[in-house]
Amino acid sequence: MTDVTPELACPIAPVVDIVFSRWTTPILWALNEYGRQRFVQLERRIDSITPKVLTQRLRQLERDGLVVRTYHREVPPRVEYEISPLGLTLAPLFANLADWAKANLPTVETNRTTYDDSNRPRP
Repeated sequence: MTDVTPELACPIAPVVDIVFSRWTTPILWALNEYGRQRFVQLERRIDSITPKVLTQRLRQLERDGLVVRTYHREVPPRVEYEISPLGLTLAPLFANLADWAKANLPTVETNRTTYDDSNRPRP
């Protein structure tokens, strides 16, 4: 028997790892929805992200080519982030996921409640 790598078992696994990590999706969503932003603006839009994690995620997204970082040589220096053309290709995916969420998350929540209620220990 040969081992099957996750990439071969599911060809979208590498994409999921890049795009749908804990903080990547909210960052890309914010940049897609609101356009170019400074670090502090992003930090305010994304609840409970720490500056350290935001910095790490932005660097990774820049490395992956999904975000463009622009450094303005001013006093004080100004840095802005925006979604790249490659990142913009994810916009239809995010729109479809948002539509799916609006249409289906209430049903998911109902299913969870029903499941939890039926699996609750009886006194």
